[in-house]
Amino acid sequence: MIYSRILDLTKLLKKKSFFLFGPRGTGKTTLIRNTLPDAYVIDLLEIQTYREYLKNPSILSEQRMKPIVVVDEVQKLPEILDEVHRLIEKEGLIFLLTGSSARKLKRGGANLLAGRAWWAELFPLTSTEIPDFNLITYLNRGGLPSIYPSDEYSEELKAYTAFYLKEEIQNEALTRRIAQFSEFLELMALSNGEEISYQSIAGDCGVSANTIKNYVQVLEDTLVAFQLSAFTRTRKRKAISRSKLYFFDIGVTNSLANRGEILEDSELFGKAFEHFILLEIRAYLSYTRKNHKMHYWRSTSRFEVDLVLDNCWAIEIKGTKSVQDKHLKGIRALKEEGEIQNFAVVSCDRKERKTRDDIAIIPWKRFLDKLWSGKII
Repeated sequence: MIYSRILDLTKLLKKKSFFLFGPRGTGKTTLIRNTLPDAYVIDLLEIQTYREYLKNPSILSEQRMKPIVVVDEVQKLPEILDEVHRLIEKEGLIFLLTGSSARKLKRGGANLLAGRAWWAELFPLTSTEIPDFNLITYLNRGGLPSIYPSDEYSEELKAYTAFYLKEEIQNEALTRRIAQFSEFLELMALSNGEEISYQSIAGDCGVSANTIKNYVQVLEDTLVAFQLSAFTRTRKRKAISRSKLYFFDIGVTNSLANRGEILEDSELFGKAFEHFILLEIRAYLSYTRKNHKMHYWRSTSRFEVDLVLDNCWAIEIKGTKSVQDKHLKGIRALKEEGEIQNFAVVSCDRKERKTRDDIAIIPWKRFLDKLWSGKII
């Protein structure tokens, strides 16, 4: 099935060359084929092409190229970026440089083009990109375009995670201890959305805390996970400063954690629902290129709010069908600090309403309609 994606490559490339990164399977190649049919494409996953450019990256300038040039999986050959830099400067060509890992580019001293190419990301499918979107289906399958419509999604997800360990981790030699990394990966999926305690995870995995820090960095560099940093600008209540880690896709998280089927009203539903809303907001901010930082807040006295967007919004995410006062303790505690402008709870309630102290209770469908139409941020 071909999905209509929100990310508009044609619009992006009218302004600037771009790096386009996204985990394997998010649909970068399909998006390029459908929206840039006339681009000159250099696919570094193709063995013969890779060998030619590995031997002599400067042959890039010898090609009869079109105004838009795509270099697919650019992290496989960072040396080609010196030639890309020259062609942007001398020939005025526009490049789209795609990849599924930024690790080699960030850590290998690659030429990142000194601002001549901006950065964009492609995420799994969002709710607004899926016709007849079904929440329970999504919470079980995730949003990878080849997996969401599959009746064999469980097997597909197992194959995907095995492919990730082989192609991104083992073949690229990102760690020498693949068995330990695999155990770490499962442990992090089980604790998805929880605060990162390096010492505790190290003890569970039988490695050093520094090794765990490196493993977390590998997850971030290969775009499989991201950290949600703590919001610490509170005065009345001391805030915890540890980050949380979330995986890029709910289905992949489920598979790594060996979760069973997620059913409505279950404990797993609440965790997956929170993850889903955070991923939607993350994708929206990236696709609309809005520079709001995502944080969470937790006080040492255990008050917590799931998401803080700068000083604009504090958002609590609850899988309940009836938000009550007991669900508002954290957001009310943060409201007392006077640092945030707007407060909301996204839930499974049927109707939108406001509490007496001006906290919006918004059904998730209504919230996402407002979000993607630009009425929230």
